[in-house]
Amino acid sequence: MYEDEEGNQKRKANCDVEMAFYLMRDQNIFDRAIILSGDGDFLPVLKYLRKNKKEILVLARAPRTAKEIKQFAGDKFMDFNNNLRSRLERIKL
Repeated sequence: MYEDEEGNQKRKANCDVEMAFYLMRDQNIFDRAIILSGDGDFLPVLKYLRKNKKEILVLARAPRTAKEIKQFAGDKFMDFNNNLRSRLERIKL
């Protein structure tokens, strides 16, 4: 369980394990991975992929991203709120 921004209790799914599994399983069919998570638990997988010549881009919300992930990604880290939110927001008509 975890709390969202409003303090509501939410259940945590096992998508982290699944994402790590598919990244490792399918590493021979991609050259670049766009990671939509700032969870520090992914760091060992991301390091392994980079060591194996994969380009890693991380797209996450900066305040909720582990500092180790930000340091690892360097200029390949994109803060969702600053970089993409305005491009993706629905325009009110």
